[in-house]
Amino acid sequence: MAPSPMLYALQSMGLRSSPAKQTPTAAASPAASSIVAASPSETKKIEMYSPEYYAACCIGGAIACGGTHTAVTPLDVVKCNIQVDPKKYGGLVSGFGTVAREQGMAGIIRGWFPTLVGYSAQGAFKFGLYEYFKKAYSNLAGEEIAKKYQNAIFLAGSASAEFFADIALCPFEAVKVKVQTTPGYAKGLTDGLPKFVANEGFGNLFRGVVPLWARQIPYTMVKFGAFENTVQALYKYVMPKPKSECSKGEQLGVSFGAGYIAGVLCAVISHPADNLVSKMNAQKGVPAGDIIKDMGWVALFTRGLGLRIFMIGSLTGLQWGIYDAYKVSVGLPTTGSAQPAAPAPEKK
Repeated sequence: MAPSPMLYALQSMGLRSSPAKQTPTAAASPAASSIVAASPSETKKIEMYSPEYYAACCIGGAIACGGTHTAVTPLDVVKCNIQVDPKKYGGLVSGFGTVAREQGMAGIIRGWFPTLVGYSAQGAFKFGLYEYFKKAYSNLAGEEIAKKYQNAIFLAGSASAEFFADIALCPFEAVKVKVQTTPGYAKGLTDGLPKFVANEGFGNLFRGVVPLWARQIPYTMVKFGAFENTVQALYKYVMPKPKSECSKGEQLGVSFGAGYIAGVLCAVISHPADNLVSKMNAQKGVPAGDIIKDMGWVALFTRGLGLRIFMIGSLTGLQWGIYDAYKVSVGLPTTGSAQPAAPAPEKK
């Protein structure tokens, strides 16, 4: 008989069942079994490319993205307001002052909960599906082609993952921007989401998904492609020894450094679409073409760019560091290698 889902869940948490002693009056049954902790030797090691592996990648991605984006909520509040009304909010310092003066210190962190939920969901899809698609496309291409065209594998895998990640993020991003840029609209997700749906309809939660794809898919392709290549370059030209001889701390340092470099490139490439998404969510019913005409192309590419470079560079570096730290904590290797890895064979 197949084990029950509850028994499987207990086993996956490091617990096992131990049969209860039979008594003269009642025979032992599965329901009568007791649960005891498994010994360390019985802890199951996570197999690469198994369902448990992808689940770990999803958890690591959720922690990395949800935690870091929530931590920089004050910067995000000011950035969104500068993008929506640059004359009023001006630069970073004056923007903080204006928000604090008009909304109090609570206004500085407004929107933190939709940020946490939305970017945790996005991070789980982004990192978990990237690992899945990277392996799937490598296996599809074959070992020789996967090694020769590794950058195509990185880019295709990250683009595919971000497509689904943005669908998960979109409704929370719409509520977040509305809460942050419309004083008095709502306190957060629990009152902002029902109000948004009541006023604008459920479908409008996803009206920003196309510009979100335009912002996030190029961003993520650079984030993962640049990261993978920078990791290889750092081990080849900077680190004095191969990755296999580096300590876990040294490997995590490489992950952070490569992530920061990738983040700067991400910010520049995705910034025009970021401006557009903020404007579209703040101005109900205004077409993207009208917003671009009103802003002008120069402002579309440069308004708030300095702050975004600082924020995204730090954010991306921390995300890769946290993601790989989580992987290491559950017994998995850090992301990237000195040499392109051969595609793993499919499990039969």
